[in-house]
Amino acid sequence: MFLNFRQLNCLAIMVILGASGMVSLGDFGIFVFSTIYMCFLSKFAFPTNNSQDQAQQKPVFDPNSTILGLYILFAAVIGLFLPILYILYGILEGDKDGIKAAGPHVFLLTSQVFMEGVSVSDRFSLPIRVFIPVFFNSCRLITLKEWLIEEMLKVGEDKYGGCYVRLCVGRVLAVANLVFWSYNLLGFLLPVYLPKAFKKYYSSNGSSTSKED
Repeated sequence: MFLNFRQLNCLAIMVILGASGMVSLGDFGIFVFSTIYMCFLSKFAFPTNNSQDQAQQKPVFDPNSTILGLYILFAAVIGLFLPILYILYGILEGDKDGIKAAGPHVFLLTSQVFMEGVSVSDRFSLPIRVFIPVFFNSCRLITLKEWLIEEMLKVGEDKYGGCYVRLCVGRVLAVANLVFWSYNLLGFLLPVYLPKAFKKYYSSNGSSTSKED
């Protein structure tokens, strides 16, 4: 299995954030646990077989959908690109402590994108591909809550060495991400994506079983 360009970029961001000290051991533990548990689920709970491979290689949603494309683009901008710019601007201002709370969210989101690329392999069944975004989205809600609390506790620019504009930007980003990713988990992944993926998995599994009979 070879890493694509997007995965390599995410891996680079993960390494940089880890080396900068903005990520805790717990965040690293989430990434390691997801890798181990994904393999466990693939082996014992949701295995794949040759009769299912062709059906399950097709995505649950149409990849050419304009609405889906805009949704993913918006998620990337608000969840990844803008927070990265926010972190870089804070580093340039010498305010590493002021932007440290945004690091875990970015680390876990890049970890999610990296693992999603891994799960697309034909070695993993469709439920495994669902597990990755649901798991990481759930974990990131905790880091987003902590990010929001840290932003709201900033009482002045003198304490953190940053400008007032960046203080407001940080608060807006924290609120926007918490709202969006809460909706993504509770309004899309769990009620829409998860049922469709499991229905497709078990229907293909049932059809393959009937053919064997």
